Amino acid sequence: MVDVEAELRGAVRGEVGFDVTSRALVTMDASNYRRVPVGVVAPRDADDVAAVLQICRAHGVPVVARGGGTSIAGQATGTGVVLDFTRHMNRVLDLDPATRTAVVQPGLVLDRLQEAAAPHGLRFGPDPATHSRCTLGGMIGNNSCGSHSVAWGTTADSVRELSVLTARGQRLRLGQGWAGAPDGLRALVEGDLARLRTGFPDLPRRISGYALDALLPEKGADVARSFCGSEGTLGILTEAVVRLVESPRARALAVLGYGDEGAAAEAAAGLLPFGPLTVEGMAADLVPSPAGLPRGGAWLFVETGGETAAEARARAEAIAAAADTVDALVVTDPAGQRALWRIREDASGTATRMPDGSEAWPGWEDCAVPPARLGAYLRDFRGLLSAYGLRGTPYGHFGDGCIHVRIDFDLLTEAGVARFRSFSEELADLVVAHGGSLSGEHGDGQARAELLPAMYGAETVALFERAKGVWDPDDLLNPGMLVRPAPLDTNLRFAVLPREPVDVAFGYPSDGGDFAAAVRRCVGVAKCRTTSVSGPSVMCPSFRATGEEEHSTRGRARLLHEMLAGDLVTDGWRSTEVRDALDLCLSCKGCRSDCPVGVDMATYKAEFLHHHYADRRRPAAHYSMGRLPVWLRLVERTRTARLVNALASVRPLAALARRLGGIAPERTIPRLATETFGRWQRRRQRERVRGWTADLRVGRRPDVPAQRVFLWPDTFTEYLSPSVGRAAVRVLEAAGVGVTELPGRRWQVHLSEEGELRGVSMNPWRSRRTRACCGLTYLSTGQLDRARAVLRDTLDLLEPFLLEPFLPAPDDLPDDLPGVDALDVPDVPDDPDDTDDPVVPLFVVLEPSCAAALRTDLPELLPDDPRAARLAGLVVTFAEALERLAPDWRPPRLDRPVTGQTHCHQHAVLGDAPDRRLREAAGLTGDLAGGCCGLAGNFGFEKGHFEVSQACAEEQLLPAVRDADPGTLILADGFSCRTQLEQLAGVRGRHLAEVLAEALDGEAE
Repeated sequence: MVDVEAELRGAVRGEVGFDVTSRALVTMDASNYRRVPVGVVAPRDADDVAAVLQICRAHGVPVVARGGGTSIAGQATGTGVVLDFTRHMNRVLDLDPATRTAVVQPGLVLDRLQEAAAPHGLRFGPDPATHSRCTLGGMIGNNSCGSHSVAWGTTADSVRELSVLTARGQRLRLGQGWAGAPDGLRALVEGDLARLRTGFPDLPRRISGYALDALLPEKGADVARSFCGSEGTLGILTEAVVRLVESPRARALAVLGYGDEGAAAEAAAGLLPFGPLTVEGMAADLVPSPAGLPRGGAWLFVETGGETAAEARARAEAIAAAADTVDALVVTDPAGQRALWRIREDASGTATRMPDGSEAWPGWEDCAVPPARLGAYLRDFRGLLSAYGLRGTPYGHFGDGCIHVRIDFDLLTEAGVARFRSFSEELADLVVAHGGSLSGEHGDGQARAELLPAMYGAETVALFERAKGVWDPDDLLNPGMLVRPAPLDTNLRFAVLPREPVDVAFGYPSDGGDFAAAVRRCVGVAKCRTTSVSGPSVMCPSFRATGEEEHSTRGRARLLHEMLAGDLVTDGWRSTEVRDALDLCLSCKGCRSDCPVGVDMATYKAEFLHHHYADRRRPAAHYSMGRLPVWLRLVERTRTARLVNALASVRPLAALARRLGGIAPERTIPRLATETFGRWQRRRQRERVRGWTADLRVGRRPDVPAQRVFLWPDTFTEYLSPSVGRAAVRVLEAAGVGVTELPGRRWQVHLSEEGELRGVSMNPWRSRRTRACCGLTYLSTGQLDRARAVLRDTLDLLEPFLLEPFLPAPDDLPDDLPGVDALDVPDVPDDPDDTDDPVVPLFVVLEPSCAAALRTDLPELLPDDPRAARLAGLVVTFAEALERLAPDWRPPRLDRPVTGQTHCHQHAVLGDAPDRRLREAAGLTGDLAGGCCGLAGNFGFEKGHFEVSQACAEEQLLPAVRDADPGTLILADGFSCRTQLEQLAGVRGRHLAEVLAEALDGEAE
């Protein structure tokens, strides 16, 4: 293919990629299928498309048009040249509110069109759940629909004119009245009118096959409409004129609860006379938590519109009153509606996992039957699943009779694939028996095209083949789709993966310890490819910064898949292609929570780096920042913090240090604290112990808090930001919670023969000093052997608190343990309020990234050590500790607005509900931004990452700070977030503990 590549580079102004990465990124879409292309071209305009077609036709190389790559049937994959329209041909060329039309390019993401139309009170009617990343070209190619199709129909209903290039270079303008029809198409139709009038099912969601019936004279001989749903097999779309609809000024959402999905399906058709905008259905199996939903085992999401909120609500309430439901809820608040719709939209990812965590796959994602037959079809469908011992959870567009479902097919073994084929054949017959269409939204692709004769008959399918020959006589465009298809059980993407588990460091408990299964989690839903983010969402900041597929979670997962496959990426863990794609992953963990299927790219990156650099020299940043705890501990022991700060303030020395340490030259090295948090805490504790001893000598009971917690000495709080630790101590003690320093030496644990804890002891001469550490910097740089050793040391250090679910009694503690405040004072007078109830030790971690590492990375890296899971369960954030141990305490009222950013690890792993409640109690108003600050620990400091780091910060954090009113508090619990604010905006962000401590000190004055 060298000649093809060279000719394309000489003729095309857009990018031409025949390299491994470019090809690997498009081997799959969101289906079960995989094909390896010879190359990828991102055309700049229609002339580029024409040049590609001419060169590929001369060499007999197929051409596949690709939009967002979210197709579920395999039609966005191919073995030839893939056209990626998302890079350049992605604009709204014109929008005319008077005629309610827009002129768009094929690579335009639907949400961008909606944003352009919204100021005029208009919108594009169809809206698939992938609206934030699917393209208009892909929607036209598949004749996509979405949740509002009961009101506004399919994409074909919204198309006016299409500009198309045929495989032989003819430029056509498709429209009604045979406009743009290629030679021979009219004769083909007029020669078989009877078949076209009788051979096509009449239902709202008939997507399968070619829409040749749209060419009937009584239907206006609409060539543009007939082209919709042709899956790139007839011509290449370069421009489209689409119809817009008036967007309701107000909306309401009625969520109707039913006993089960069958009852919901039976009820859906009866709601259509009310003129709803949507009638969507889903069952409880797909809802991780039913919070916010009415009672029931299944729900219909019925949206209504109106000129006013009252009118929309009245329509929703009328539907709720007329429906025979278990329970109902009507929501008019836009934020509340968005939250509920997210539950429905995420079903496309949630459905990829069964309730027990096992995998489920597309293939029969979107069959459609007449709405009135939906209940009966679902019963028969459930029966067929049961007969094959398969499971699936239907959901989807109940008002249109269209059902989405992913099924737990075994696509890894020969027997499982055979069962997949047999089930598919029987299900096709079942759909046809109910008067349905094999595809009701996503097209046939390879998944269903082989079964089209069951729906249409052999003669109509032969007519499809003749139509394809009229448009594309050389079979150049997306061959193997719709006509003369490849068998549905070939080209499966799982076939190339290793059958035995790969030797890995992490435990991957949710994937049975199998790294390949973890990588398989990515099914191509592509939520990571959203180009803008609102609210608390984080994923995927690097993609939004670069716009490049290889920097999306999906793109990285694809490269890891190909690495495991080994026939395209051939050098395994040593792959430079995978390394380069992962290089701009911020390890923000946003995908862990925001990806509907729970892809955890931060863990995959750490795993890859661990293997990639095994027995090899690492980048300088891995030694300088990856081993940051070692260097900072050395500074603390030698008492050289002031010297280091002074040297770092000398520009030539700082520049040399950055260069040697692999640090971006744009960065300033943070200053070290001259007194660490630990030294402050020990000094303060000695003073308090002396005070308690004095109280005891005069017979007075010391004021010792009944509740105690350990404050985790994370690296950032200890050496760089001890003010946060001091503030947390101030607030916790004000709330009646005592703070205990973690031990600095390992204790010897003494157990009885029955395994019960009898006591602990420690010989200071034989026990080396050590520090608890979460291993975060080692994890983020993939130094997993070192991370494992550090974490084991930590577990050894804390073992007395992890063997039993309570703190040991004071008598069991060593007398010379420094910093254990109330536990080593002499006996105190009896208190009638004393109880023998065990006290559960909690570890308060102030740095969100460290807390997240202890909660998730620790048990996943040491899955066989029960102490790891125990410690993970005892880790709490600052707000969680206050809420759990001092539920009646009320913080001081500040009554001030706040802005800033929720730490991405807190969003993804820890959750911020306790923080929001604490802020509310303190009178701190306003929401924190989502996204990622862009510094992300070592990422933003590494050489070559500054531009991406800055772009991430400019997405939400920095604009929120700039737009804040005077007097607004800037909150940022993460050290990285505070550092980014300081270095890029000259603003000091503060931990919530600092804000509350300052308010307490103000009250004291």
